[in-house]
This record gives sequence, structure tokens and C-alpha cells, in this order.
Amino acid sequence: MNEKKTAERGYHHGDLRDALIRAADELLAERGLEGFTLRETARRAGVSPAAPSHHFGGAAGLLTEVAALGWAELARRLATAGETGSTAERLKAQGVAYVRFAVDFPGRFHLMFRHDMLLHDQPSLDQATGAAWNALALTVLALHGQKEGEELDAEGEAMLIGIWSTAHGFAHLTLDKKLSRIAECASETDMLDTLFPSIIDTLWVKRLG
Repeated sequence: MNEKKTAERGYHHGDLRDALIRAADELLAERGLEGFTLRETARRAGVSPAAPSHHFGGAAGLLTEVAALGWAELARRLATAGETGSTAERLKAQGVAYVRFAVDFPGRFHLMFRHDMLLHDQPSLDQATGAAWNALALTVLALHGQKEGEELDAEGEAMLIGIWSTAHGFAHLTLDKKLSRIAECASETDMLDTLFPSIIDTLWVKRLG
């Protein structure tokens, strides 16, 4: 019997599925989206080339699960950053958490926003995306002067999108090493700990204070 087929038989169904997700995640971290293939994912998991398609229906199904992992981790970090401190402190901490996530998981980060490569009817992706969005929305509610449990009004929703866009743009500039050429920061850590909180303060906190 083929050695890889034997390895697949040794996996429980859920274990093989998780092993393929881990292998895809590691491959994205090392090679980015350009270097991702189902064949290499299967090789790393020690299974046959057909295994990823069998379990996920193709590349989109597998990548969607990796993207869901990314959104879940981002949601966890945003929620943790928004737990303590004043509203302004929480917002700045969440902004930094967003950018740090991108720096720590660039493969996941780029994948999460490649809607052309993902399946959009997957509950795991919808749930994780919603959790990340809601974690930041809670802080924006407070900053906007609304009560927890209320829906953001039109101005508050525009603020939420603007703050998210600010963090997202800063994350991309950081990953692309563009900021180091124009910002007077000694290091990437300095940009995250000093420059970006100052940007949030200037664009959002002071304007609304």
C-alpha cells in the first residue's frame, strides 16, 4: 500500500483535517500566497496529493479555514486589547494589536482579505470575522458616546470603518517596509509603540474629545 495512503488511514478524520489546515498555514507563513499549492500542503502533512481536495473540496475550502483561523486570532487580540483602560487607551491598544497581528501572521493577514480565493458561505469564517468586527465596534460605541448593546448609528459606523481602515493601511505599510523610509522611528517596535498610537490619538481621539 502507498506510504501516504497508509498515513492517511492512521489519521482520525478530524485529525487529518486539522493537520492539513496546519500545513497550509505553515506554508503560507513561509512562502506567502504565491507559494501556496495543495500538493505541497499534502506533502507537509504526509498524505496523498488528493487528500486536501477530498476533505475541503479544493484550495478555496482549505484556504477559507486558514483565513477563519486568522480572523479568530485577530478577534481574540482585539478583544483582549479592549478589556482595560479608558476608551482612548483601549482604542489605541486595539489599533496596535491589529498591526501586530499582521506583522506576526503576514500570510494569514494577506489571505484574510483575498475574497477571490475564499468561500463566503462558511460559518467558521462568518463567525470569526464578525467577532473581530464586534470587538472593535464595542470600543467605537463608547468613543462615539453610545451605550453598549446599541447599534452604531451612521456616524459611528463611518467612524468604525475609518478606524479599521487606518489600522489596515498602517499594517500594509509596515509589512511593505514603506514607513521606515519616511518616519523617524528607530525600529518597527518604535513605530508600533509610539507612532501608531499617536496617529490614532490625532485622527480620532483628540478630534472627538
